[in-house]
Amino acid sequence: MSRAADLSARKSRAVARGVATRGIFAARAENAEIWDADGRRFLDFAAGIAVTNTGHRHPRVMAAVAAQAEAFTHTCFHVAPYEGYVRLAERLNALTPGDFAKKTMLVTTGAEAVENAVKMARAFTGRSGVIAFSGGFHGRTLLGMALTGKVAPYKKGFGAMPPEVHHAPFPNAFHDMPEAVALTELERLLAASVDPERIAAIIIEPVQGEGGFTIAPAGFLRALRTLCDRHGIVLIGDEVQAGMARTGRMFGFEHAGVAPDLVTMAKGLAGGFPLSAVTGRAEIVDAPAPGGLGGTYAGHPLAVAAAHAVLDVIAAEELCARADEIGIRIRDRLTAIAARPGMDCIGEVRGLGAMNAIELVTDRATNAPDAALTARLVAEAEARGLIILSCGTRYNVIRLLPPLTIPMDQLDEALDILDASLEAVAAQAAAA
Repeated sequence: MSRAADLSARKSRAVARGVATRGIFAARAENAEIWDADGRRFLDFAAGIAVTNTGHRHPRVMAAVAAQAEAFTHTCFHVAPYEGYVRLAERLNALTPGDFAKKTMLVTTGAEAVENAVKMARAFTGRSGVIAFSGGFHGRTLLGMALTGKVAPYKKGFGAMPPEVHHAPFPNAFHDMPEAVALTELERLLAASVDPERIAAIIIEPVQGEGGFTIAPAGFLRALRTLCDRHGIVLIGDEVQAGMARTGRMFGFEHAGVAPDLVTMAKGLAGGFPLSAVTGRAEIVDAPAPGGLGGTYAGHPLAVAAAHAVLDVIAAEELCARADEIGIRIRDRLTAIAARPGMDCIGEVRGLGAMNAIELVTDRATNAPDAALTARLVAEAEARGLIILSCGTRYNVIRLLPPLTIPMDQLDEALDILDASLEAVAAQAAAA
């Protein structure tokens, strides 16, 4: 029995069934490569779901964490605060969009950042309602899954959701939801279903992650900013997946020239160490009373040290520009593949910076989702040594998330594998 097979059997006996996994058991990793327990090499187009934007084990990140570990590993910021947390807050206050006074709090996960942003918005406005969007993903906690716009597997079987969470359509022209119609539906929600004076916050991803890498039109984000200003609503930009140089800007909202009131970030913030943040208008962040925010591990010293190194690497290695370069290379290759005879299964190629996707369909006449083909493509690519992820409310989107530090020869190697995998599954589908 292979080592991976043995680990898989042990995992089935010991780990909760609800924790979904793949069959790759990692043994070591370096930049854009992972080796499994049996020594197989994989090119990583998942990056831990947009976490290792600076690659696995970037030397500057590892050195920063090692140096911090020599000083101390944990005090709890509530008990004995430390300069690294304060300095990171200062840096994030300066980096996030918006020319206004800002403050930051650090926590551990994206879901925690989202929940704390909602707490801030409620404390500041004295209101309780929140509007999120179809296809959005904001976490697996009780409030996080209520905000999430996808039922299975995130909400199914977990009972009643928290009240006063409302959903509006996310603009998606590919699936017959133009920007203008989405705005009309949002206005209708506020006119017919919920009083805007009960809404504390609107939360939106500039590029939906789990929802299928659908890009929010710049005009839509600008309209949300205007609507929030008109009604005194806090605009929360969920940059958990799109942030930290992934889209070719430090934050996805920058493409639209829009400054959210609060920004949530995680994933790529600390290069693989668990850290998240909420940064925004000082008066909103300060609305909760002392003790109302935080956590035992919030802003862990090792993760904070890693985050400082990540920000240094993003600047020194010009990773925003690199994300654009990677994205152009990926989209050009995928567009050429989609133009070939027999590739009608590719309904759309889309992306922003190095956050790219293909939507797989049964045919381009109907754009009907092909979830089965998507699952086969993930498996085929894995068998050939490439890790890719599926997503989308219809389970038919392949998302491509290489580290922004990936060598170009490895990027091309990965795209060759993806090309061959697409040809193989398309041929199988045609023959069926």
